[in-house]
Amino acid sequence: MKTINRALLSVALAATATVSSAIASTLESMNPVSLRLAHVVNEQDGFHIAAVKFQELVSERTDGKVTIEIFPNASLGDERTLLEGMQIGTVDMGVITNGPVANFVEEMAVFELPFLFSSPQQAYDVLDGPIGQDLLDKLSEVNLKGLAYAERGFRNLTNSVRPVQSPGDIEGLRIRVMENPVYTDTFRELGANAVPMAWTEALTAMQQGTIDGQENPVNVIHSFKLNETQSHMTLSRHTYAPAIFVMGMGSWNRLPEEAQTVLVQAAREAAAHERQVNADMEAKQLEDLRAAGVAIVEEPDIAAFQQAIVPVYEKYGDQFGEYLERIQQALK
Repeated sequence: MKTINRALLSVALAATATVSSAIASTLESMNPVSLRLAHVVNEQDGFHIAAVKFQELVSERTDGKVTIEIFPNASLGDERTLLEGMQIGTVDMGVITNGPVANFVEEMAVFELPFLFSSPQQAYDVLDGPIGQDLLDKLSEVNLKGLAYAERGFRNLTNSVRPVQSPGDIEGLRIRVMENPVYTDTFRELGANAVPMAWTEALTAMQQGTIDGQENPVNVIHSFKLNETQSHMTLSRHTYAPAIFVMGMGSWNRLPEEAQTVLVQAAREAAAHERQVNADMEAKQLEDLRAAGVAIVEEPDIAAFQQAIVPVYEKYGDQFGEYLERIQQALK
């Protein structure tokens, strides 16, 4: 089994190996609380895997005093709607893709810069270290509480028109991107007609042929059976996309400190679990997609893609200056 992020997992396990008698005593006397956790993907997706693991850990470690009710499939709204709901208290928490979160704290979008990370472990080292924690803490400025970084993963391009080996092959394709300016600018620089839209809308648009393609990690392409509308896939791994276990600050503040500690530790461990599952499943998912008829370009011209998106760094370098510089230093 491929081992991913052993350091984070060992820290999480060590931190949660035992619940102190003081914490246990406080949790024993607290009134039961039920928290509504929402996400926008289906039950086969990594987000749901992370949410279920979190649900199990929280129930176990609070002896059932805190229960997590999971709402998948965008049943409570798209990601922006969920974040707004957390701010006003109609939703307690969620597992949310980093891109929409960056619309609330723009510095979060530094992680969306193309080809910033060359491996999952590079991303984990930054996210689970001081840089990642600083950005989680900034969510409090918009009435949100960041608990931990789960994973969307390295994003890859699919389309229904032609193979994409280099940026020239993208020219003119109508590609759905997340509602985030970094993604929009990245694909415009690559020559695509970038179309920002919510994921729920994108699924219908692909079925109707109003867009040609999209970009997402392998696990999303597989779990949503995009082979039914997308015949070509390129392992561009152009962006590593985190996801965030995030709560509304009102819901967070209603919990005793001891319960808050359990939630943070459970979110970190659930995130590590999801990362491992994603890594273990990717080879089989790619095999399934090939068997379903998807033609996969495994070795695109990454150098050409990197050269094409230089203007994105020129545009956002000043905006993300402090964090971009810190990340680049940490990766050296």
